[in-house]
Amino acid sequence: MDQLKHMRILVAIADGGSLTAAARTLETSLPSIVRGLATLESHLGVRLFNRSTRRIALTDEGRRYLADCRQVIGAVQDAEASVRADVSEPTGLLRITAPVLFGQMYVAPAVNRFIARYDDVSVELILLDRVTNLVEEGFDAAIRIGTLADSTLVAQTLGLVRQAVVASPDYLARHGRPAHPRELRHAECIRFTGSRGPHWVFMEAGRRLNVTIDGRLSFNLVAPGIAACCDGLGFGSFLSYQIAPDVARGALEIVLANYELPPRPISVIYPHARLLPARTRAFISTMRETLSGFSI
Repeated sequence: MDQLKHMRILVAIADGGSLTAAARTLETSLPSIVRGLATLESHLGVRLFNRSTRRIALTDEGRRYLADCRQVIGAVQDAEASVRADVSEPTGLLRITAPVLFGQMYVAPAVNRFIARYDDVSVELILLDRVTNLVEEGFDAAIRIGTLADSTLVAQTLGLVRQAVVASPDYLARHGRPAHPRELRHAECIRFTGSRGPHWVFMEAGRRLNVTIDGRLSFNLVAPGIAACCDGLGFGSFLSYQIAPDVARGALEIVLANYELPPRPISVIYPHARLLPARTRAFISTMRETLSGFSI
């Protein structure tokens, strides 16, 4: 049995939602898809899809096996792409997305260098502070901060960022430097609308510690929250890259560093089960050059 061929059939059925759609995707006949699925299920000894006259749905075993198939197919495609990388010149439109502030600070400058390097590529950079669905929204790649939950995507880790609590030297001089996260319960804390409840999360002795916080100021964007902290109006919790310039110039100081959560990965992500065009591979390479080993 051609194992890779039958894995591709499984992925095509799952992505297309039907045997007919899979046949169109793989440019083959419907009977061939039916036989391929039956062969794969017989080989594994499990049913991968529950089928009726109206719909087809993955079984639990099918969902687990599908995730593994995507990884195998993605690895094969990456190996093939690396061999062909030097013979295919990047062309066409590249749509990418990134978080707003990180995109402004690091991704946009890298895109500018990317455009200057490749004359036949156009780039549409969309900066959004939400998790996008790459396939449904038509993105070729994304820069994401945090753990990847979607098993249909490939993530290449480029660097790390911390979640840090900061305050201005003036605020610390007036109210004191906290020795433990619980002291924040009685302090002015800058909050953000839409966050998961009025608490900040820390680590103590290997366990997560939730601390309820309160304050008179809340924002829906990071930049004004940072400005409020710089103005001495309270503590703020930000990703380290967001406040790095203000820490460097002495406008903010990091506190409670010994209680921080483990660093979060910065990754470039892209769809799993498809051959990447040269422009996407070139962009991934550019971001690796830009952010490899990034830690702040």
